[in-house]
Amino acid sequence: MIQSVVITVDRNVLAHQLFTGVSRQHLACLVEELAGPWQAMIEGRRHEARGGARKREAGAGARHRLVFVDRLVVTLIHLRHDLPHSVLALLSGVDRSTVTRAVGEMRGLLAERGCAVPDRPGLRLRTLADVFAYAQAEGIELRLDATEIQVRRPAAGRGGRRAFVSGKKKQNTMKATVVADHQGRTLWTDALRPGRMHDATATRNEGIGTCFQHFPDVEVLLDDGYLGLRRDHPGQAITPPRKPNKIALPHVHAAREEARHRHSSKRITVEHALADHKRWKQLTRWTHRREALPDTYRAIAGLVSDRTANA
Repeated sequence: MIQSVVITVDRNVLAHQLFTGVSRQHLACLVEELAGPWQAMIEGRRHEARGGARKREAGAGARHRLVFVDRLVVTLIHLRHDLPHSVLALLSGVDRSTVTRAVGEMRGLLAERGCAVPDRPGLRLRTLADVFAYAQAEGIELRLDATEIQVRRPAAGRGGRRAFVSGKKKQNTMKATVVADHQGRTLWTDALRPGRMHDATATRNEGIGTCFQHFPDVEVLLDDGYLGLRRDHPGQAITPPRKPNKIALPHVHAAREEARHRHSSKRITVEHALADHKRWKQLTRWTHRREALPDTYRAIAGLVSDRTANA
C-alpha cells in the first residue's frame, strides 16, 4: 500500500536570505510596507465578487492556508531561484494553484513599489520623469543602458512573431532599459519592449525626449547605441567621442582613446546594476509567459535598489 507523504519546511528556514535573496530586516520592512496594500486588494476583489459591502464581520469566513508573510516568502524564492510552483507548494504544504495565485498577487505589488532613493527613506522613483526630477534636484549624472532577456519563441502563425527576434543576439528576447547613478544604484527600469526594437527607440517611447526638455540640467551617459539621442539632445545625452579621420594626427587618436576610456569608466556603473539584476535566476532566461516578465523585472529591480540604497 502506497501512502502519500506531506513535506513541510520550517517557515524560518524558507525565510532565510539564502532562499529569499533579502535579509530578514529587509523582509520585515517588505511585510510592513505591503501588508496594507495586499489586504486592500483582497477586500476589493471580495467586494467585486459579492457585488456590494460585506454582510459578516471582518475576520469571519475561511482562513488563508498560505498567510500573507508566507505568500511574500514564496514569491521571493520564486524570483530568486525560479523554483516551480509545484515545488514551492510541496514545501509550503498547499496546492499548486494557491502558490500560483500568491505569486501573481505579490509580484504585482512588488512591481508597483518603484526604486528606492539613497538617504531618502519613503521616497521611491516610479517613472522616468521622477528620475530626472531627482537627478536635477540632487545634481546627479545618470547612466542609462539596455539589456536583453531570452524568452520563449512565440507560437507559429501568431502575429508579431518576428518582433522578438533580437538582431544582436539572434534569439527571441525582450529588452529592458535601466537607469542607474554614479554608484551603480538602480533608479528606474521601463516596461519591457520586444527584442527587435532599437535601444534608442525603446527609450524614446518612454518619453526621454520630454524629460530632457523639462530638465535641461540633467546629463545622461550613454553608449554608442544612442547616437540619435546625442544628435537630438546635445550636451545632455553624452556618448563616447566619435572616431577621427584616418589622416588625423596621432595625438588626436590618443586623445580620443583617452576620452573613451574616461567615459567607459564613468558609465560602467550601470553595467554593474544590470549584473545585480541578472543574479536573480528568473532574469537569466525567462521560461514563463512573456506578459509576466515586465512586472517580474520591475519587482526584482525594486528589491535590488532597496539593498544598494542602504549599502
